[in-house]
Amino acid sequence: MHLTFPAPVFDANAQGASDKNFGDLPNWDLSDLYPAADAPEVQRDLDWVHTACATFAADYEGKLADLDGAGMYECITRNERISQVAGRLGSFAGLLYYQNTTDGERVKFFSDVQDKLTTSTAPLVFFSLEVNRIPDETIETMLGHADLARYRPIFERMRKMRPYQLSDELERYEHDMSIVGASAWNKLFDETVADLSFTVNGEDMGLEAIATLLSEQDRDTREAAAREIARVLGLNIKIFTRVHNTLAKMGDVEDKWRGMPTPQTGRHLSNDVEPEVVEALRNSVVAAYPKLSHRYYELKRGWLGLDKLQVWDRNAPLPMEEKRTIHWDEARKTVMDAYAGFDPKMAAIAEPFFDKGWIDAGVKPGKAPGAFAHPTVTDAHPYVMLNYLGKQRDVMTLAHELGHGVHQVLAAEQGEMLSSTPLTLAETASVFGEMLTFQKLLADAKTDAERKILLAGKVEDMINTVVRQIAFYDFECKLHEARKSGELTSADINALWMSVQGESLGPAFEFMDGYETFWSYVPHFVHSPFYVYAYAFGDGLVNALYAAYQEQPEGFQDKYFDMLKAGGSLHHSELLKPFGLDASDPKFWDKGLSMISGMIDQLEAME
Repeated sequence: MHLTFPAPVFDANAQGASDKNFGDLPNWDLSDLYPAADAPEVQRDLDWVHTACATFAADYEGKLADLDGAGMYECITRNERISQVAGRLGSFAGLLYYQNTTDGERVKFFSDVQDKLTTSTAPLVFFSLEVNRIPDETIETMLGHADLARYRPIFERMRKMRPYQLSDELERYEHDMSIVGASAWNKLFDETVADLSFTVNGEDMGLEAIATLLSEQDRDTREAAAREIARVLGLNIKIFTRVHNTLAKMGDVEDKWRGMPTPQTGRHLSNDVEPEVVEALRNSVVAAYPKLSHRYYELKRGWLGLDKLQVWDRNAPLPMEEKRTIHWDEARKTVMDAYAGFDPKMAAIAEPFFDKGWIDAGVKPGKAPGAFAHPTVTDAHPYVMLNYLGKQRDVMTLAHELGHGVHQVLAAEQGEMLSSTPLTLAETASVFGEMLTFQKLLADAKTDAERKILLAGKVEDMINTVVRQIAFYDFECKLHEARKSGELTSADINALWMSVQGESLGPAFEFMDGYETFWSYVPHFVHSPFYVYAYAFGDGLVNALYAAYQEQPEGFQDKYFDMLKAGGSLHHSELLKPFGLDASDPKFWDKGLSMISGMIDQLEAME
């Protein structure tokens, strides 16, 4: 998962967590951002941002249309520097918070930094609004300036928002209210999830630990975990229902004021992707449910010897799969060998993540669940968060998040405004890293049983990335549409959730009582509405890219690294052109989906 504004630790040089099964798991060293939360550098930069924003507004508000190209270039670079310093502060505070979301000091520090940055940057709200009032011909004249020309994508994206921007006063009001708006509900969600406590076989654990039990070999353990998750979510469902109701209504109100035609429009704009491209992706995946998830889970039902699969069987290992804990050093070697096999430069970029405290891997009380790679700012480096539990999927998660990290390092040369990729493209390098790791493991497999286990695992991961995420997207679309008609009860949201589950997973499944609440802990619905289709976009794109790599490996690496270096400076159509690919063509998505179908063909042939 790629986070845009995360998290840190008050002891910025804490020692790595150690586990007798996993080895020495690294902790973040956040001193590359700031020495500590109470370091004078933090206050220095907060003061600098406050002054810089006020000075910027005094120098430019009401005057942008009168600038020439050189003047606009100076304006942009000053704005970019403010973003860099503010981003460093926000990243540090966020990374501390996500490392322990239940620590009161970290919670306060994160909230205080967000509050101060929101207040300080309020004077900048005028900038995009005023740019969008400048006539097109004036902007074109400015962009004739050689240094400013590279920022053309920034102006183009801003101007796509022209039809939807509010008055200056309302935009300022929304900016000032943001800290008690969506971000406050996000924090309530995060803190509620972090506080959840589950008990299985007499052992107390958090969400991350119990979720991993769903992939245990023992079916009774998987069932106990699933039922305990359902029980605890049921106890907290009122909070989650309130969070989702509020955020969906907030989105509806904003969309109405802005005149956005659909709840998804804002996400498509921020992703710099056309609605019809997303619709083509969604329709291709839904049409493929029978030949992908339905077909695979019917195979799995037979392997497990069951009349019906239950939700606790979805990620179950195959019967012949050995239970094995993967040591951290082995996980590192597996991923690094795969990266080096593609290109030694890729491994060289990934190496510092392990050696310089750029990864936080251990499962710890209060730590946010899941995983992410956060780019921080372009004059620092990314940080990766994992919750490593020694499973094969954890190795793939490491490969995934390191792919993000490599992408973020390469894109940093674009500078603060152009380095960040839209979410649809942000998943490209991460999913490609997973694919490289999988192909390495498959090539090294010594028996048909090993190959079968690896193929099945990869198919499941791809189904989770493509089928499951598109089902999530459909759920969100239904939720936001239903909320327009009034408050939704927990039962209403549960029903929407179940309406997409049977369709996507297929007839091999039946669903236990309580599964209807499993929507409630998915963080993407809260933090980044409609984010989830980006995973399917990224997987389909990578499948097509990998097919191109297999068909014509000569020179592929250079084109691939150029694509990552471009960051957010090019539209997806331009990025894919060197590979002869076009995401607007429905056949593009069918090509990606056929790779998954082909792996299921191989599994069927092994029967």
